[in-house]
Amino acid sequence: MSTLLAVLSFWAALLALPVTVACVVDDWFLRPRRQLAAPAGATLPDPPLMRVLYAALPWLLVLSFYRLVTVEHADFSLVFVLLSALSGSVLLIERLWLGRRRDAAARAAGRDSSKLEMPGTVDYARSFFPVLTVLLLVRSFLYEPYRIPSDSMMPTLLDGDFILVNKYAYGLRWPVINRKFADIGGPRRGDVAVFRYPPDPTINYVKRLVGLPGDLVEVRDDQLIINGEPVPLVSKGRYGDGCYLNMRISEETLDGRKHQVLHCQTSDFLAVPPLSACDRDIPQGYFCNEATAGLSPDTGDKVMRVPEGKYLMVGDNRDNSADSRVWGFVDESQLVGRASVVWFNWDLQRSGGPKWSRIGTRIE
Repeated sequence: MSTLLAVLSFWAALLALPVTVACVVDDWFLRPRRQLAAPAGATLPDPPLMRVLYAALPWLLVLSFYRLVTVEHADFSLVFVLLSALSGSVLLIERLWLGRRRDAAARAAGRDSSKLEMPGTVDYARSFFPVLTVLLLVRSFLYEPYRIPSDSMMPTLLDGDFILVNKYAYGLRWPVINRKFADIGGPRRGDVAVFRYPPDPTINYVKRLVGLPGDLVEVRDDQLIINGEPVPLVSKGRYGDGCYLNMRISEETLDGRKHQVLHCQTSDFLAVPPLSACDRDIPQGYFCNEATAGLSPDTGDKVMRVPEGKYLMVGDNRDNSADSRVWGFVDESQLVGRASVVWFNWDLQRSGGPKWSRIGTRIE
């Protein structure tokens, strides 16, 4: 099913623009002529080709939007800015030129212009412009939705969690260009932060912020040591969900705030063939075998000095997270906001549907 949708959405994205242009030209210029050419009180039907295009257009737009939301590199800020500008431009064109042209044509034909059908594109723009503008403002300056795409923040966040990101927590930024214009807050150690992935800023990532500018941060056997002070990490037993087996789950206290981390005290890699008890369609499982603990350094061990203007990010799933230990630091300009709450959960790789218990979970 997903493959069929991918193929259909690909072709829809290719066809959406030319079909939209054809419909706009007909809707603005040719359809009013047909209405004026018809006897009073009657309407001439659209040509067969235009009937097909008008019927196909909504489906092409829906499938194009589906492709957009499933593409990892989609810039939704740019999309909302463009859609708001486009719908506003249509309303402006209607007020300054298109409506006047339609009224003049109706008067020349001795017809009442109020009886003419308003172009569908103008009607859509009138309906969507205020909605798009409000969504743009909310998404840019208040809260932005984001979907968790991996296990790197388990057990705090699960693959399939839909979260709200507080956009003003780290200051207000202009959409698209991401330039700060109001400094009303700043990052703190322990924040679950969403940021632009440094190797590819078109992708958003989420990790825990553990290092501020100037900090010396060491990760040793999955425990944080910041400026020479070990961060408290208290074992709370073992964790297993069928996909992860025998993992340690511990409570970490970072600058007075508590959260849980998932880890395994071993120098071995955890990946194993898919486990039969796993209810997710993932290519591998994870098993914690600590028989080799202490024989060699943990694979995640690292010592890093955080430069000025940069931040260090580490995943709560310490042994299954590509984070600052792999790709380096996050620049202040790449910060998006602070994760605040889970508003929905649905991992399409997992059988059984959504996890309803996740809804409303505060992100600590």
